[in-house]
Amino acid sequence: MIADYQARSQARVNAALESLFEAPSPELTRLYAAMRYSVMNGGKRVRPLLVYAACEALGTDAGQANGAACAVELIHAYSLVHDDLPAMDDDDLRRGQPTTHKAFDEACAILAGDGLQSLAFSALLNASLSPQNAETRLQMADALAFAAGPAGMVGGQAIDLGSVGLKLDQDALAFMHRHKTGALIEASVKLGALASGKADQSQLEALQTYARAIGLAFQVQDDILDVESDTATLGKRQGADIARDKPTYPALLGLDAAKAYALQLRDQALDALRPFDTAAEPLRALARFIVERRS
Repeated sequence: MIADYQARSQARVNAALESLFEAPSPELTRLYAAMRYSVMNGGKRVRPLLVYAACEALGTDAGQANGAACAVELIHAYSLVHDDLPAMDDDDLRRGQPTTHKAFDEACAILAGDGLQSLAFSALLNASLSPQNAETRLQMADALAFAAGPAGMVGGQAIDLGSVGLKLDQDALAFMHRHKTGALIEASVKLGALASGKADQSQLEALQTYARAIGLAFQVQDDILDVESDTATLGKRQGADIARDKPTYPALLGLDAAKAYALQLRDQALDALRPFDTAAEPLRALARFIVERRS
């Protein structure tokens, strides 16, 4: 099921994303090419899938959430472009391709990331992609800004950079990853629910519980794959976290315990979806996929 759902959702969001990368003047062609390269060079599109699945879980067609799906993928892509820079993780490979600063240059990559960040909010507030009323679009923009900013993803990255060589306990590690990785995953689910126009408070709370669990599970599985997988499968350098002496779940808990923790988080996510009917099956499938994926 998840493979078919992923293929349909990827096609939907990719079509919407492609419409955003036409340079408005010849002078901006290279910048827009770098932006497009950073977004359209593959990727699982987990965050857009979560947007669509949350919207559908509440009985609304996924097409109502195209703006939100584009927005979370653009924010994710910008974060990867900047994370890969020499001043941060200094990576040469992303999704099996040269990172943006290698394919273009460092200055162009910084500007491409900046452009993708602002383009995310433009897409989210575009009435043709987000047909919700103005008040709902404002709620969605506020949720994304909070998740992407210093109290969310950016803050988590700052903590991550400051934690190299340190031995964090499990609470501190979870705090870092709930910000760096989890905040945007939580926002993806919330934006999909808001895009549906049908979410009540109890449903939003259940979906938040689900999203918090899978957001942390995603990072635990990433840490496991950094140990177990290989560069060709991952599309990025295997063992990079170990080489940089970053705190990880396998290093803290041991590999077997980290795997058990990922499964525990998956089960927490599935339990949170008990109030939902079969329309939430894609969300359930995504929870399983997140801890079973090999890249």
